[in-house]
Amino acid sequence: MSPARLIILIVIILATLIFGARFMRDDTTKLVSENNLAGALGNGAGYAQADRLRRFQFPADFGPHPDFRHEWWYFTGNLKAADDRRFGYELTLFRIALIPSPTPGKSAWRTNQLYTAHLAVTDRQGQRFEFFERFSRGALGLAGARAAPFRVWLEDWQVAARKGGGFPWRLEASAGNLRLALMLSPQKPLVLQGDHGLDRKSAQGHASYYYSFTRLTTAGTLTLGDEIIDLNGLSWLDREWSSGSLADDQQGWDWFALQLDDGADMMFYRLRQAYDATDPNSGGVWVGAGGNSVTLAASDVRIETLAHWASPRGGRYPARWRLLIPTRDCRLTVTPIMADQELDVLVRYWEGAVDVTGACGTQRVSGMGYVELTGYAEEM
Repeated sequence: MSPARLIILIVIILATLIFGARFMRDDTTKLVSENNLAGALGNGAGYAQADRLRRFQFPADFGPHPDFRHEWWYFTGNLKAADDRRFGYELTLFRIALIPSPTPGKSAWRTNQLYTAHLAVTDRQGQRFEFFERFSRGALGLAGARAAPFRVWLEDWQVAARKGGGFPWRLEASAGNLRLALMLSPQKPLVLQGDHGLDRKSAQGHASYYYSFTRLTTAGTLTLGDEIIDLNGLSWLDREWSSGSLADDQQGWDWFALQLDDGADMMFYRLRQAYDATDPNSGGVWVGAGGNSVTLAASDVRIETLAHWASPRGGRYPARWRLLIPTRDCRLTVTPIMADQELDVLVRYWEGAVDVTGACGTQRVSGMGYVELTGYAEEM
């Protein structure tokens, strides 16, 4: 989820072009160098475009769309142990096409597809936040994606359907002293974001195909060193693919994915223009406890920043918010469970677990969720 994680992807493509030898053998590096930088970073010419409504088909659309320039499988979740110890996690996998139409080559290493992934875990009680980043080429089984049975992977980080396909999906990732092993099953039907899955992001015509599972029942284990912790909770999946980029006047975004204890879910992304103005192409969705969804326009949600956090690495982020949704008569306060949930990866951004309190009408509500913030780090 996020509306468009294009800043991250563009810098990744740049790094790949500059440091291609780290990720690819000579034939693929030559393949990239034969195409100019504009072809990799420009308007998506030569790639398939998200420019019209389409009929989504499953399981095909769980899998990859290699004719598009980039896509992602974005998992976040809030989990608790039996003793109420609280954890947040993020596992995100990106596919990026380096050029639109590769020419055949003899080497099995040759590919125009790059995969990258981020893993992060928040431990509220321990006040620890750990994050990791990986890259690999989409060749020789090192990384890839398939639709049936569904699987997306980068080395031993993966999300895969059970044998025979279908749910539950198994999520596995390990790095450093931690290992996640989770099973995920949807409580609600998937939600097609925007206009029946075509989500427009700018007046210049950029759009993506975008759907979400807003409430995935999650159970499994987190291993921290020698400690194995049984966990239960909820996860969120955002799936998005496109070939465009952010508009010149879009500086970043604030993305909220909230799961309320009354069964409702809310996603809203605020695209920011210069001087902190809200882009009118911002939007989101409200999903009721029964699974019915209502699109939220930019004018349907007002966000007030209540506090800030200064990163020790540079940059200043919003750190607490009030969300006002008059059409739902809701007033929600969103608070990070830990201040420093910033990923200092190739492109620095903040993404972390949050608590939600407030009211809808006269009914008190609470919940948990995830927030992503881009465009606030100094180098961005």
